[in-house]
Amino acid sequence: MALHIGAHVDQEDPIAEATARGASLSQIFLGDPQSYKGPVIRYAGGAEALKADAEAAGVDLYVHAPYPINVASLNNRIRIPGRKLLQQHLTAAGEIGAKGVIVHGGHLGADEDASKGFDNWRKCIDGLDLPVPLLIENTAGGDNAMARRLEAIARLWDAIGQASGSDNVGFCLDTCHAHAGGNDLGTVVDEVRAITGRIDLVHANDSRDEFDSGADRHTNFGSGLIAGEALAEVIRAAGAPVVCETPGGLVGQTADIAWLRSQVD
Repeated sequence: MALHIGAHVDQEDPIAEATARGASLSQIFLGDPQSYKGPVIRYAGGAEALKADAEAAGVDLYVHAPYPINVASLNNRIRIPGRKLLQQHLTAAGEIGAKGVIVHGGHLGADEDASKGFDNWRKCIDGLDLPVPLLIENTAGGDNAMARRLEAIARLWDAIGQASGSDNVGFCLDTCHAHAGGNDLGTVVDEVRAITGRIDLVHANDSRDEFDSGADRHTNFGSGLIAGEALAEVIRAAGAPVVCETPGGLVGQTADIAWLRSQVD
């Protein structure tokens, strides 16, 4: 397979960042990933220019939503601003021609009723305008997480399936999160696809921590605790575009992209 691969990069010029890495896609934040402030497009010429230039260069764009978003939360002060912020990023992603917006599945407190969190996801999807696909990402930690363990992902997908627009909701599989979340990388692709019917994007990351540790710590390929062949096999089996969210900037990510391509292409 010809691997459609890139990295998470700074948003000022994601086209140049892709070219520098020998990549065909870039994932970016639009604004501050730790803030509830709305999206900001820093590319020279704005959204219209970024869309046109990326298309001309053959570089696909993906947008990662800010980390504070937790639309499952039972706390109105977290859930409602999160929904609003997610909609803003979906709209902005549409304006730049992005292929999708990635958002974490979120979590509830240890003693809270998970069924209410799944239903909050249904309500969220019901209320969103989806100009681009929304890709829900599995997470590494939290015993009451909406998308850590396969059983939770199944309940999440059952809830989302009842919402209008659910056909435009996809799945992003993160290899570090799967490993740290206690999911066997040898079977996770088939298991996730059996639940969701799809894997739209893979976040390819090695893990600094042990299996089922719950720790979300990415590292470069070969320097963590995920076997190289296991990671490459996930990419082969998923057959989806790939984003490396590994450290080291241009040097580290270029090496990771080249290594992964050598294993899969």
